[in-house]
Amino acid sequence: MLALPKSRFVAVGMLEALGVVTGMSAGAMLPGPAIPILSQTFLVWQLAFSTVLLGRKYSLNQIIGCLLVAAGVVIAVTSGSKSGQMALDVDFIWPAVMIVSSAFQAGASIIKESVFIDAASRLKKKSLDIFVVNSFGSGFQALFVLLFLPLLSNLKGIPFAQLPLYLKNGAGCFLNIGDNTTGCDGAPWLPLLYIATNIIFNISALNLVKISSAVVASLAIMLSVPLSIYILSLPLPYLPEGTSLSPFFVVGSAILVLGLALYNLPRSPRQTSKNS
Repeated sequence: MLALPKSRFVAVGMLEALGVVTGMSAGAMLPGPAIPILSQTFLVWQLAFSTVLLGRKYSLNQIIGCLLVAAGVVIAVTSGSKSGQMALDVDFIWPAVMIVSSAFQAGASIIKESVFIDAASRLKKKSLDIFVVNSFGSGFQALFVLLFLPLLSNLKGIPFAQLPLYLKNGAGCFLNIGDNTTGCDGAPWLPLLYIATNIIFNISALNLVKISSAVVASLAIMLSVPLSIYILSLPLPYLPEGTSLSPFFVVGSAILVLGLALYNLPRSPRQTSKNS
């Protein structure tokens, strides 16, 4: 591990922090069902970055799959809901920010991949534990998120001098204690449930990669996209305003899932050796 350059982990942490910051900023302004749709542009960014940075070549079905993902995003987001333009009720800047957030995350994933490729030669063919990469990346990500807090406060119109007070109030809201707990319904169990679910999801995905392959893991994760879109459109207890999905939104989602499935089709050994 000491033989690996730490600059790549710094880059991973910075890009992931930028992805979190931009994603949270856009997510607060976008309707729920549009968020997982826009986030799937991650695949398109990943294809572009890996081609440019890693020199990877992709099969025709993978390229067509990415184009279908992009087409599905456009159809689903611009078609809107029955009660109006679902994603066009907000400024265009916020869908664009969410797409940029996916670009940051995709860039981080490509750098992680380059770390594994480089480790194969630096560590004399020894396997680099994926948890080591994630731990270093997450550590630098947390550091950069803290460094970005002043920028976030300015974007939200919060004076920097009042930032400690906001952090204190945020901690009180998270724990659901104190006098000002308006809008903190469900805390602390709801945010803790989110954290626990996220950890379990990531561990399950990593375990699936370990016992099968990245393709199987991607296909399994892909199934969460239409499910999350449908669930987020429902009038849930803490999301009371449900969104009525139009037929075009459903068609766009179907095209997106078709593109993801086409992208993840296993390649023949001949194609794999040719494109590696």
